Amino acid sequence: MGTPECVALRIRPRSGVDVVVGEREGAIEIRLQAPPVDGAANEALRRFVAQRLGVAPRAVTIVRGFTGRHKSITVDGMAAAGVRAALLGTVPPPAS
Repeated sequence: MGTPECVALRIRPRSGVDVVVGEREGAIEIRLQAPPVDGAANEALRRFVAQRLGVAPRAVTIVRGFTGRHKSITVDGMAAAGVRAALLGTVPPPAS
């Protein structure tokens, strides 16, 4: 089994609400309430993506971009296309 394909994200911390805004320049734009301090925004991102996809937060791995707005993630057991589709709302999230 090969390395999982990453999903590109662009994060905007300190927003009024946690929300997926859409797609911009090939990356999914997500706004988070958490500040970019002491890893708070990274942890908020993991929890937010996990909740949207119906998986445990530990299944979401930030592969690149720990200290920047541009990040790459993988989700255990999900293909990148499925992650993108679920985050962008083009398919319903899995039933809990």
